[in-house]
Amino acid sequence: MNLTHLSSQTQLKQFKVTYHHPKSERPAPELGVLEERWLHKIFLATHIPATWNAGKIGLVLAVVTIIVWLVWWPLGPGAAVAAGLYFLFTVSDWLLLWWLNASGASFGPVGPQLLVQNVPRLGAVAIAVLTAWVLGSPPLGLGLLFALQLIGSAVYLWGALVEPFALNVTHRQLRPAAWPTDAPPLRLLHLSDLHVERLTRRESHLLELIDQIQPDVMVITGDYLNLSYVDDPTARAEVRKVLTQLDAPYGVYATLGSPPVDPRNTTPSLFDGTRIRLLRDEVAVIELADGRKLSLIGMDCEHDLQSDASALNNLLDVTPADSARVLLYHSPELMPVAQQYDIDMYLCGHTHGGQIRLPYYGAILTSSVTGKQYEMGPYTEQNTTLYVSRGIGLEGLSAPRMRLLCPPEIILFNLAGTDPL
Repeated sequence: MNLTHLSSQTQLKQFKVTYHHPKSERPAPELGVLEERWLHKIFLATHIPATWNAGKIGLVLAVVTIIVWLVWWPLGPGAAVAAGLYFLFTVSDWLLLWWLNASGASFGPVGPQLLVQNVPRLGAVAIAVLTAWVLGSPPLGLGLLFALQLIGSAVYLWGALVEPFALNVTHRQLRPAAWPTDAPPLRLLHLSDLHVERLTRRESHLLELIDQIQPDVMVITGDYLNLSYVDDPTARAEVRKVLTQLDAPYGVYATLGSPPVDPRNTTPSLFDGTRIRLLRDEVAVIELADGRKLSLIGMDCEHDLQSDASALNNLLDVTPADSARVLLYHSPELMPVAQQYDIDMYLCGHTHGGQIRLPYYGAILTSSVTGKQYEMGPYTEQNTTLYVSRGIGLEGLSAPRMRLLCPPEIILFNLAGTDPL
């Protein structure tokens, strides 16, 4: 079909978009692949306290506080102080989580988050007990316990209140192999992992940034709702408020993310009435006025690597060889396969960069079978450049509703004929 749009340079540009479908269907993917992975099972198991009321949470906290007192008691004086420190700092976590919901900064049940945040709190108790026992100095152990718990509170406050809203724009450059060296730049904006719970100032800032950037083309690589709100009508309505405002001169194109987050029977309807083309094992070929072609290879991410690799091969068979090729697939797991083809750029998310990162180590967990091999940012192998986005939102269930050393991002790629800087 032929479309005409007003470009970001306010010049009327003629271009053509055609959609190509594979000649053969992919093998039926194995269902529930992601749900069977150990990390997802942990998320589900630790989400059980979501149904607990304040009374039950308080009772469990009281029991654990008594256990802390009993563990410290053999060391001599200070057991009550140690138990009191643990109790007070854990209650402060409880109040923070309650406030996040009350203020609209973040959402979700308190119980699972308090459970997850309590693990480092108990780890601090264990370190302090071990220190006091080895050095024979309960006062030193108590001082260490206070310091560790205070540091923990500072990290939690930063991770919950500051970093999740520090959305920024990452700038990258790429030279597509099929484009002439004198080709003018085309600005492609990549979004991933919106994970909307309810609209917050993060989503408002996202729309402001997009309005400032005015990209030529926009792509989104899945996971639109928070995992705790997949079937929530209000969350679905909220994410549609974002999606309906997205537009770009050469179009907005999206793919589905992980099946538990983007159910195949409900997520496509989120795009009804929007200006977004949902690519489900489909190639969108944008032919510019000067003859250049940009192929966006959009795939469902089933996390069944055999099925997904077969789908990629089928899609490449109908992708013009003389075009710049950009693969849109939610997870980095296909990189070992994708690099074997003539794919200029592979855009994905899924890992959130780990969402919680440690200095000098990086992501603690990535929820990807490739682990830390492709956790965040650019990776170039063979002739393919992979970019793993840190994403925009937060995972859901019992995954921490915070970010640490991993602020959210959107990425603006400058595709040009000249060599990238």
